[in-house]
Amino acid sequence: MPSTSEQTTPANSPVTVPGQVVLVLQGGGALGAYQAGVYQALHEAGIEPHWVIGTSIGAINGAIIAGNPPERRLERLREFWDSVAQRTLAAPGLLPAFENWIRDLLIVTRGIPSFFSPSDSVWKGLHAEVGTDGASFYSTAPLRDTLRKLVDFDYLNARATRLTVGTVNVGSGRMRYFTNRDADMRVEHVMASAAFPPGFPSVRVDGEAYWDGGIYSNTPLEAVLDDNPRRDSVIFSVQLWPSSGPEPVSIQQAMGRQRDIQYSSRAESHLERQRQIHRLRHVIRELSAHLPDDERAQSEVKALMAWGCGTTMHVVELDAPLFDGDDINKDIDFSLSGIGRRWSAGYTDTQHAIARAPWDEPLDPMEGIAVHRTGAAHRSGEAPAA
Repeated sequence: MPSTSEQTTPANSPVTVPGQVVLVLQGGGALGAYQAGVYQALHEAGIEPHWVIGTSIGAINGAIIAGNPPERRLERLREFWDSVAQRTLAAPGLLPAFENWIRDLLIVTRGIPSFFSPSDSVWKGLHAEVGTDGASFYSTAPLRDTLRKLVDFDYLNARATRLTVGTVNVGSGRMRYFTNRDADMRVEHVMASAAFPPGFPSVRVDGEAYWDGGIYSNTPLEAVLDDNPRRDSVIFSVQLWPSSGPEPVSIQQAMGRQRDIQYSSRAESHLERQRQIHRLRHVIRELSAHLPDDERAQSEVKALMAWGCGTTMHVVELDAPLFDGDDINKDIDFSLSGIGRRWSAGYTDTQHAIARAPWDEPLDPMEGIAVHRTGAAHRSGEAPAA
């Protein structure tokens, strides 16, 4: 992680961003250190989110951000990632593949003291009926204690910053978003969003069992695009899994590529659908302007006109990089070096995005949604797509 001696307070001249600032955080285990770097760059530029939406590790990072006042957020993020960083996973000088194997073995067998620990249920066998709440390889009781320490739930429920976390109901299989806008949130809501099976157990909220929302939708972008009432927004969508990549040439590469595709963003399909809907809303608004005043005053017409809007949304996609040595288990690379390089990449990529300020670019009034990609583009020297 970047040194604590680095700048940790907002700039003297904060960057001006039109509309509400939304931070959308994907799930991805240790890859979530990239999100912490993204937040650091935003914080230093004076860009604080009005709304954080996350699932899995994104829900944990999101709760730490929304559950603390701005001046404490970065400190708390550092504290979390420092607590999960593994410093003695392998002896220096070993082959990278062997180092990765030792790293994975130690985490799988020992867990991470501040995050998860092996469950006693494992010793009873895979077919033992241990109950819904115990059907997992690990216990996340340590995470409960960590979240209670790092998240001020009284502050969170004062609603200074909106938080939304994605979960899946174990019984119905339906996606459900919990948000502090509608009701107070507890540690269980965040725990449920990070309950990825079968590694972690389900978490009960009001008597219902929930799993990690990432098994249904790992990038909860639709939560903001479908929000009502709609507001002009700049959405920083942080992608941890690459949707595109080279064709695999080995079984292990095939397994890794399969995971990338499975957990990568569905943002493109969501955005295409939203573009169509948003265009219709703008058409309705334009058509309503041509109606006579007496027609516009009728209650039935007012109800139809309410379907129209003129909101604009800038989606800034931040794509985490692939590093040399990444393998199928890169999402459990909680090594100090792995966390540090992902944090630094998120920080640098976001600085590039802020410097570019794509939200200042003109937007087609009939479209209403613009997508600006950064991260992989500037690293390769290509011009970012808009």
